[in-house]
Amino acid sequence: MSNEENKYSSSTIHNHAGENPDKKPDMVINKEQHHKAKKDSVKSRNRDLTVGDPGTVLWQFCLPLFGSIIFQQLYNIADSLVAGKFIGENALAAVGNSYEVTLIFIAFAFGCNMGCSVIVSQLFGAHDYKNMKTAVSTAWIASAVLCVLLMVIGLFGCGALLRLIHTPDEVLADSRLYLNIYIWGLPFVFFYNISTGIFSALGDSKTPFVFLAASSTSNIAVDIFFVTVFQMGVAGVAWATFLCQGVSCVLAVVVVVKRMKAIPCAEKAPLFSMPLFKKIAVVAVPSILQQSFISVGNIMIQSVINSFGTGVMAGYSAAVKLNNLVITSFTTLGNGISNYTAQNIGAGKTPRVKDGFRAGVKMVWLISIPLALLYFVFGKYLLYLFLDSPTETALQTGITYLRILSPFYFIVSVKLVADGILKGASMMTRFMISTFTDLILRVSLAILLSKTMLGATGIWCAWPVGWVIGTLLSVRFYYAGFRNR
Repeated sequence: MSNEENKYSSSTIHNHAGENPDKKPDMVINKEQHHKAKKDSVKSRNRDLTVGDPGTVLWQFCLPLFGSIIFQQLYNIADSLVAGKFIGENALAAVGNSYEVTLIFIAFAFGCNMGCSVIVSQLFGAHDYKNMKTAVSTAWIASAVLCVLLMVIGLFGCGALLRLIHTPDEVLADSRLYLNIYIWGLPFVFFYNISTGIFSALGDSKTPFVFLAASSTSNIAVDIFFVTVFQMGVAGVAWATFLCQGVSCVLAVVVVVKRMKAIPCAEKAPLFSMPLFKKIAVVAVPSILQQSFISVGNIMIQSVINSFGTGVMAGYSAAVKLNNLVITSFTTLGNGISNYTAQNIGAGKTPRVKDGFRAGVKMVWLISIPLALLYFVFGKYLLYLFLDSPTETALQTGITYLRILSPFYFIVSVKLVADGILKGASMMTRFMISTFTDLILRVSLAILLSKTMLGATGIWCAWPVGWVIGTLLSVRFYYAGFRNR
């Protein structure tokens, strides 16, 4: 018990003895107890990643993140699954084709997520709660402006982009319809991503999991309902995603606001700070560029794939959903390691980062083993989840894609762990060099190899080459950055 609490407890004893009828000390006790209870409540929801065994801390923090990944991917998988099973192969091709374009918008939302998450993590680790709250509101304001600009560009430019990537005429109308509905839901995408970044920055990986579990399962039901009952076609899967993401976004923002109000702060935090905006931008802009260039690269690859016809498009669309589930899992776990790194650097506990790297590699390898085996051996049966009475071309395309990529999950997973540490330490230049090298190799080799006797198979062979070189660079940069720290 503190001296202050002892003083108030003593006063209370005297009151019971009748020596002092003044009740103010009791009022102070109640205020102190309420304040302490409030702080304890905040601590129970937020998690300090700077204490405890690094391996245990990361597992406890990242396991709910892994669960969130699965439900997050259900959004994308549900649209393709319902389109392929209940509408047709062309609908699946249209949704898959549109997905590559939506990744550009997601890149911006993800960049804002990373910028906010890393800075908030560092401030939370340093117990600088005033600036932490300002960083949250600053990120929201800046992201809202960016979101409006992207909506205007998207609504007027997506049609031209779809034609630019040689979208076949039979899927062009549905692709454009899906994208237009998606763009109107961009505010939900942005604010939900930033909110989940804030939860992760505070060491809370369970709240996003709850939101995603509820909204993604609802999305599947609404997808099927709109398509089978209302016969809305591709528009039905788009509107279902719009509605479910909207609900989860509003709930997430409300909880973040309540969480911020519950954290004690000596003085009112400003709504916007240019210095904090610049710090957020230092992390966000490279992340946006990285994700955007990856999206542009994927669109270029999609353009090459489109030249092989709708059968290859449908097979790739189904297989890439399965691949994205794995890659997004590793990326999200890497983001968790970014939060771990940022909190420990903010608290001045840099040596713990090295232990975090080793624990992170063990974690992703344990995930890689079953997924690589599943895709390599049973990939054909998983593809049937998306393809109803598929053509031989579509099925063989998906099988070949998965068998070429899955053995290399062990390598790319290490890259994404190292990338997570580089981002958490704000070493964005090194992170970008590694990522762009991987991307440039994949795109250039995909274009070149597709023109050889390998055909479409040559496109898939480009992935492992980029992953291997990118991993070597990321690991090298990690060791160079933390060798003497």
